[in-house]
Amino acid sequence: MAVLTEEQTMLRDAAKGWTQDSAPVGALRKLRDGGSKQSFDPAAWSEMGAMGWAGVIVPEEHDGSAFGYLGLGLILEETGRNLVASPLLSTALVAASALVLGGSDIQKAAWLPKIAAGEAVATLAVDEGAHHAPLNTALSAKTSGAGFVLSGTKTFVLDGDAADLLVVAARTSGAAGDGDGITLFLVPGDTPGVTRTHLALIDSRGAARIAFDGVQVGADAVLGEVDKGWAILEPVLDRAYAGLAAEMLGAATAAFEITLDYIKTRTQFGQVIGTFQALQHRAAKLFTDLETTRSCVEAALEAADAGSDTRLLASLAKGKASEVLHLASNEMVQMHGGIGMTDAHDAGLYMKRARVAEALFGSASFHRDRYARLSGF
Repeated sequence: MAVLTEEQTMLRDAAKGWTQDSAPVGALRKLRDGGSKQSFDPAAWSEMGAMGWAGVIVPEEHDGSAFGYLGLGLILEETGRNLVASPLLSTALVAASALVLGGSDIQKAAWLPKIAAGEAVATLAVDEGAHHAPLNTALSAKTSGAGFVLSGTKTFVLDGDAADLLVVAARTSGAAGDGDGITLFLVPGDTPGVTRTHLALIDSRGAARIAFDGVQVGADAVLGEVDKGWAILEPVLDRAYAGLAAEMLGAATAAFEITLDYIKTRTQFGQVIGTFQALQHRAAKLFTDLETTRSCVEAALEAADAGSDTRLLASLAKGKASEVLHLASNEMVQMHGGIGMTDAHDAGLYMKRARVAEALFGSASFHRDRYARLSGF
């Protein structure tokens, strides 16, 4: 596991304190029961921007702190602990990474300061079906005069309802399944022809289906080079995998700790149930799985900070985090018994978040297959 610097420790502790005080699990319940279709609390997002969290990976020349992916991962882990609904992943990590890795000076200057300040929500629109399959991009981008016309649909776009900026993966040549021929475009959310449909997810957060009906953009909307967007999109997705894995690690750790506290105090048959050997074995396995997951997540984030090839480590982190959060959320419900099956307890919220996060940006099976393919197995 990584040895944190003093600054990283302070950042983690600050995130822990804020999420406990200002964004407990009860805030997610309030968002869920409020009747709105918002996928996050705008006031909480503004606070994150004021604390500098939205600009952790943004270069200093664009008003960020350039504190790195491990630093942002520490924050995501703490938000994961309390199931905080925010655009931190979609905006501060994924979209910001796309701009940092592939944006022109003009594109960076236009959007990164707004992202760093928490004044803009940005997201990546990549998937077009029920499963994560970025190479299957089919949304077309045809040349028209000096620009392009985008036609097609993206689905399960994180925070897509509220996004001021969409980073859209489109196909300018080739066929679905090809890496060559994918081009990334920066499309403001209010561009004519863009239609968003709210998708309510089981974890009480939101996503959007976004239709592009003859959306016209200029040549200056291209992020990177035409037909060569995969060279940017793949490392951006790797960072998304690692960042989401960090959030999932936080949720799994919280589920474990809440469950551990419960079995230390709950009595059954005249004994504290934590003294039952079967439960001790299950808790011990989950503890070791969490430690392994932490090592995988931190290795992936450190590789991103070092500018190394992140593909294997990112898939390892996301695949492992998916399996462990699935187990942790199941154990949380089962070990709590009847109360764990009720909406009054938080166990259901952790389980629902687990199921959405497992599917988001690729399931465990997707990442096992990717890891094997990249390793030459």
